[in-house]
Amino acid sequence: MIHITEAQANEFNIIQYIVNETWPVAYGRILSKAQLDYMIALFYSLEMLNENVKNGHHFYFAKDDDTVLGFLGIEHNYKGNPVTRIHKIYMLPESQGKGVGKLLIDKAAQLAEENQSEKLSLNVNRFNPAKGFYEKLGFENVGSEDVAIGNGYLMEDYMMEKKIR
Repeated sequence: MIHITEAQANEFNIIQYIVNETWPVAYGRILSKAQLDYMIALFYSLEMLNENVKNGHHFYFAKDDDTVLGFLGIEHNYKGNPVTRIHKIYMLPESQGKGVGKLLIDKAAQLAEENQSEKLSLNVNRFNPAKGFYEKLGFENVGSEDVAIGNGYLMEDYMMEKKIR
């Protein structure tokens, strides 16, 4: 039985493990190894994860008994709007295609409603097949943006939203 629990700061090493296992699979054909390494170091250091929490992010694990299958990172009232932002959602490769991602999105929607959000929002790399996953769950492409992240790298993303009320 898969259940979802809120991650604690002393469990951030599990988030780092999941990222190190999933990013090469998810982005290995899209991004260079140098960019992958740069982005993982930038976004997933313990300092950055703690800073995320300080700035209102919440992290959740999808677990099968005590085995973590994936994680979700969200922020309510994104940029002062009634929006819950999905900043991070990754499942271990062996957990993909088993409904874990849908459970995490459903949890994000439930938490968003509890926080009076009107919609969920996220960005997905324009070359990532995960866009189809989000579309199946009711997200719509509302635009695209290129985000400079340093070292000459860009995140080339679609912006996606799903109304929840």
